[in-house]
Amino acid sequence: MSSHSHNTPCELCASRKHSLFSDLPEQHLCTISDHKNLISHRKGQILYYEGTNPLGIFCINSGVVKIYKTASNGKEQIIHLAKKGDFLGYAALLGEENYTNSAMIIEDAKICFVPKNAFLATLTKNTEFFKKVTKAISHELGEMEAKLTDATQKSIRERLAFVLLQLADSYGVEGGGSQKIDLILSREEIAGIVGTATESVIRLLSEFKKDKLIELDGKKIIILDKRGLARLSDFYA
Repeated sequence: MSSHSHNTPCELCASRKHSLFSDLPEQHLCTISDHKNLISHRKGQILYYEGTNPLGIFCINSGVVKIYKTASNGKEQIIHLAKKGDFLGYAALLGEENYTNSAMIIEDAKICFVPKNAFLATLTKNTEFFKKVTKAISHELGEMEAKLTDATQKSIRERLAFVLLQLADSYGVEGGGSQKIDLILSREEIAGIVGTATESVIRLLSEFKKDKLIELDGKKIIILDKRGLARLSDFYA
């Protein structure tokens, strides 16, 4: 069940410094703050479905959300894992289109919903904010292009190594010479990020373990050799 949490004013929000709202002048920040709703979501809840109409944007205060598309065969392709400070659904809102993907909570989250009118009013009144949002959309498009190229040119092994490095960068907790990815993802979800079959991920993870690149701690993955993974992922090519 989602539940309304006590609204934190935007100016006091610790996640704001990571978000596109970071430099918003106070009067515009107040517009957002006055109209938003902070809602708590449990793991497994759907934030929005592909094909539905955006009524506003989501700004993540805490937690992790997976953005994914479902193929005709029912397989999930995970496009992105979003975390605190990230905006969701703004490209569809600005393009006046339905959502082109779905969003699901994978780690309990607190998320602010900002209604369309308050967001658009802030955008039109603030050139710097408008530039920032446009830049973010362009960056997302660039990342999508790079992913498409990787998907066609890199092997599954290279892609998995790269995904593990990215997860370590975003969710890694240092411990001695190793780094634990502090996020529980099912093997299906990892396969959905890499864009391959679950069996391939299971097989490759055990190979990586045998090669002492990683260690497994239940569902969690510990990176033992970042350099080795970087070489494998062809990161410097």
